[in-house]
Amino acid sequence: MLRTAILSALPEEQAGLSSALQAPERVVHAGRTFHCGMLEGQEVVLALSGIGKVAAATTATALIERFGAARIVFTGVAGGLGEGVQVGDVVVAHDYLQHDMDASPLFPRWELPGYGRARLACDPHLAGLLSAAVDGCLQDLGTQAGAMEGTARAPCRHTGLVASGDLFVSTADGAKALCDALRAEDHDVLAVEMEGAAVAQVCADYRLPFAAVRTISDRADDTAHVDFARFVETVAARYADHIIRRFLQML
Repeated sequence: MLRTAILSALPEEQAGLSSALQAPERVVHAGRTFHCGMLEGQEVVLALSGIGKVAAATTATALIERFGAARIVFTGVAGGLGEGVQVGDVVVAHDYLQHDMDASPLFPRWELPGYGRARLACDPHLAGLLSAAVDGCLQDLGTQAGAMEGTARAPCRHTGLVASGDLFVSTADGAKALCDALRAEDHDVLAVEMEGAAVAQVCADYRLPFAAVRTISDRADDTAHVDFARFVETVAARYADHIIRRFLQML
């Protein structure tokens, strides 16, 4: 049986999954804690990515080298950048870009030296399964996010480019500058976070299937969600739990 690695940004997103593990085993390796076991009939290993690209890359490498992961799926939160991408929506990554990669003038801005491109694609099959899992989750739980925000708007699922970098984008001016620069080069970005592109690069190096899903917690600007902890507990954590369970059932 092929082992699926579930990588999360926040401990709340894995609490339900780890408590439901069958034949659980806790392993400490490379300063990280990994939880192995069976979930929804699949062999899995759960881990937290750590914050930032280096931490996430270390964790992803450990999942492959130490735990023999055959695929990695990332779940977390992100700031919405794309038009129409609102708090409570869910983005399934089609591909990833490191928005703070700039080796110019030796290479074009954002291009990964040695890769010949700026964007790293996610696995289409896994992304398709995640999209179906998200759609089912939003149908069942979607009204919770709208109720929390005091609106009647139903959350949406988006699929497209996600940008990662070791910079927390939290101002309107910063978000606009990032969007404008990327879109000027035909990189129509939907969301921004701090880990996914590094995991995508590790998986590309190992030729391992990778997919990612991100719940939008804020708009990466001055109107960032005022009660992040409550949002994580009420919306993001429940989404992650339901999405991953549905995803595993479909493998």
